[in-house]
Amino acid sequence: MALIYTEEQEMLRDAAKGFLNDAAPVSSFRALRDSGDALGWSRELWGQMAQMGWAGILVEEQYGGLDFGLNGAALILEEMGRNLTASPFLASSVIAATALRGASDDTKANWLPKLAQGKAVIALALEEGVKHDPSATSMVATKSGNGYRLNGAKSYVFEGIEADGLLVLARTDGSSGDETGLSLFMLDANAKGLSADAVKLLDQRNYANFTFDDVEVSGGDLIGKEGAGLSMLEPALNAGRIGLSAEMLGASLQCFETTTEYLKERKQFGQVIGSFQGLQHRSAHLYSELELVRSAVLKAAQDFENTPKHAGMIASLAKAKSGEVAILAANEGVQMLGGIGMTDELDMGLYMKRIRAAQELLGDYSFHANRFAKLRGF
Repeated sequence: MALIYTEEQEMLRDAAKGFLNDAAPVSSFRALRDSGDALGWSRELWGQMAQMGWAGILVEEQYGGLDFGLNGAALILEEMGRNLTASPFLASSVIAATALRGASDDTKANWLPKLAQGKAVIALALEEGVKHDPSATSMVATKSGNGYRLNGAKSYVFEGIEADGLLVLARTDGSSGDETGLSLFMLDANAKGLSADAVKLLDQRNYANFTFDDVEVSGGDLIGKEGAGLSMLEPALNAGRIGLSAEMLGASLQCFETTTEYLKERKQFGQVIGSFQGLQHRSAHLYSELELVRSAVLKAAQDFENTPKHAGMIASLAKAKSGEVAILAANEGVQMLGGIGMTDELDMGLYMKRIRAAQELLGDYSFHANRFAKLRGF
């Protein structure tokens, strides 16, 4: 399949670029950060995104969504990356919307229309340590009548503060490290016994740590079959990884463009520094790497939609490569701008911080390089 976007997808990109440049420039993120609000994103902006159909971009039409496909969602995330736009789009409209495709009809009817309208935000409560490792889940889901009781803790849940619902991976059998015996649940974030604490990381986004103390969920809240939670969650994780790859691509491109403009203007020894061959070589190398990332992200989104059996492998390829190149783009930006590049006066440091956090979410370079190798048979 050709690595090109359709006319409809290009129109969506143009619309997203125009809207985000006007409604969510980097200055908006600065204002949110400086406000100290744990929510970390604007409800007004999210409402506008929902009116444009973005909140339901991966939701089936029967539930009020667009069902436009992951390529479209990735293009929106790329433009969000360019502007450091903070929103629950990735967590709710990409990851949760994908995971809920495997839910019961009642669960879908209850959550998907609200999600598509932007009236409900759903976060993924997955991690229990500082590194991404779904199989290390130790949270226990114990049978209780027709339902279950959840006990344990989840950490670094992005968009977890003030989320309306949570997707929770818990262990119904086996022990930490086993890929089997895990089950996926959808529950109301107001459930009795559930508590949350806000956590601020270096990118100043919305993160939460959750504690589950005998939280009751019904049998209908189980997504798929008991013990098959990891396989049920896998498509959503791949969608999220591809989405993060697209966001990092957008951030990287903005770093590159900002740096290139600076190289054309800054003078040293009476010459524009962009004329120095050493800086030209570094810029050319980064440009080439960004083109590789662009192809990997597009291929990953295409395979997710058209070749599911390859989706996990290519998603890991895209996530590993985009994280590696994004760090390079931010580092080069800071270095070429000089010491001022890391100060709060310029935006480059903000991009570096978001990139560092995004490349860790849902698996860093090492996790995905190892996963890619395993899926390739090594």
